[in-house]
Amino acid sequence: MSDKPLVWLGSSRSDLKTFPPDARRVAGFQLRRVQQGLEPNDWKPLLSVGPGVQEIRIHTGLEHRVFYVAKFTEGVYVLHAFEKRTRKTPKRELELARDRFRALVMKRRTENPTER
Repeated sequence: MSDKPLVWLGSSRSDLKTFPPDARRVAGFQLRRVQQGLEPNDWKPLLSVGPGVQEIRIHTGLEHRVFYVAKFTEGVYVLHAFEKRTRKTPKRELELARDRFRALVMKRRTENPTER
């Protein structure tokens, strides 16, 4: 089985590129696991963003998060990547990911009207 391609939504790719090198390396390794159909080493579901959305948790002295959805056959969609500075994930980060997820679902619906 070949790897699912990564599909970067919004500014997620450029946001991830601003991570420090060690966090970028961990994020890349974990996304590669997801592409291969494996679970990341440290993750949790994000039902508040959307069904199937998951969060990769990166701990390198700083905290970073990558939100993605891998349930679609055509690819792994990276919704958002950011540095987490507080214990609770800021509402604006969740809303941004939720908006990108909704837009993705609508786009898929218009492109594949038979798929629900």
